[in-house]
Amino acid sequence: MVETASASSKLQTGAKSVYIETFGCQMNKSDSEHMLGMLDELGYSKTENKKDADLMILNTCAIRENAEDKVYSHLGTWRKIKLARPGTMIAVGGCVAQDHGEEMLRRAPYVDVVFGTHNLHRLPDLLLQAQKSERSVVETFQELPDDLPDTPVVRLNDISAWVSIIYGCDYNCTYCIVPYVRGREKSRTAQAVFDEVMELAQSGYKEVTLLGQNVTAYGHDLEPKLHLGNLLEQLGSIEAIKRLRFLTGHPRDLNVGIIDAVKNVPSACEYFHIPIQAGDDRTLRRMARGYTVDFYRRQVDAIRSRIPDAAITTDLIVGFPGETEAEFMNTVNLVEEICFDLANTAAFSPRQHTPAANWGEQLPDHEKNERLRFLNSVVGEASHKCNKRYLGQTAEILVEGRSERSANRMMGRTRTNKIVNFEADHLPDRGESLIGRLIDIKVVAANAWALRGTLDLVCPGNDLENPVSLSHPSADSLRSASGCCSPVSGAGMPVPVVIDRICRD
Repeated sequence: MVETASASSKLQTGAKSVYIETFGCQMNKSDSEHMLGMLDELGYSKTENKKDADLMILNTCAIRENAEDKVYSHLGTWRKIKLARPGTMIAVGGCVAQDHGEEMLRRAPYVDVVFGTHNLHRLPDLLLQAQKSERSVVETFQELPDDLPDTPVVRLNDISAWVSIIYGCDYNCTYCIVPYVRGREKSRTAQAVFDEVMELAQSGYKEVTLLGQNVTAYGHDLEPKLHLGNLLEQLGSIEAIKRLRFLTGHPRDLNVGIIDAVKNVPSACEYFHIPIQAGDDRTLRRMARGYTVDFYRRQVDAIRSRIPDAAITTDLIVGFPGETEAEFMNTVNLVEEICFDLANTAAFSPRQHTPAANWGEQLPDHEKNERLRFLNSVVGEASHKCNKRYLGQTAEILVEGRSERSANRMMGRTRTNKIVNFEADHLPDRGESLIGRLIDIKVVAANAWALRGTLDLVCPGNDLENPVSLSHPSADSLRSASGCCSPVSGAGMPVPVVIDRICRD
């Protein structure tokens, strides 16, 4: 645990509130939860109203073009709040802060603290320093500390939790700023990850998502070396955790051991997010991705030959500098061939510190946007085709809460990460008691982005009159026969195919 006692004893005490706005990926959202954890120890409570906050934090993302403009636009609005409420502090963290450092104060001198991605644990002391000196403080580290500090965390979700297992990225893709702002790969120890997941199990969590800029590279820098499959096997011994997921990987680091662990560990979900970025070999070479389209096909075949009903999603960039119409159509054709369950798509945007930003042959925005619209239509058709396979099947979902589209419906996700909405208005509590439960849903409709289902009341697992207890289990009840981080053979019962199950045992 990071030492914050000195800051806590000196920082002004009393009821305080903090407002955090987070841009970007799940890693940033996880970082924000750790900020809340450290600030909780200093007496800050989270507020949803920035106008009432004693401290406003902007956790930034640098992936997209115009990211900096978005940050400074927000800060301009926050400056007005600070002027209207003297004593309010503003802090900026994340990737833009890591990249810009001192430059942020030249554009926004009213910011009190600027901190980077590698010194998140220093936030309490930096706030203290700014408060005591009444001057702005800027601190960024070029690399993560040798010993990764464990920091407290306040989870923003009571059902599913994020756990970072590796930081940074060792690849140097020509379009990507992540290695510059997140540094080189550094894995947490398996014991540290195991202990955190065990604590989550004791707190009643059912689902954990393992995070990393390149999560499939986990463990290569540890001694002895591990891979993500080994970690999944170890975490699979925590019986109270019913679902394990991981995001986001690189195709070159996905190995058979990881795939087999997903197949054999009952809690490992049959879901792989493996970004290909482009479906053309020349474009992939110029992106410095380190693989060919045929290599990626073989990775997909390795997954589907072992886990036929696994969901596979990806990321795609259109309009890379010099991309021809034929090369773009190779990407379109690959989407149709592989039939991705979903694809996150984006038009190429030049980023500072990346080689591709300075190349000639930059495509005009209207051409990139036209290609993006066409690709999105093809992705939607492929996703719809995948989702229609679920029609008439019964799927296990973890209920997360109310549907965003309708207050009369509840929503949850399958093991393959499909969103399922279902009617719950006819239930006595309109479905509120289902939140956090694993239930069986019969799928009756499908579109490109979600499924719709009906509650299968005949399934024993859906005993609504005798709901399962959501109280926290004891530590002794959480662990299976294999002890903490003990070797797991890798052999085991195959995971049942979710959509073929009618009722759980």
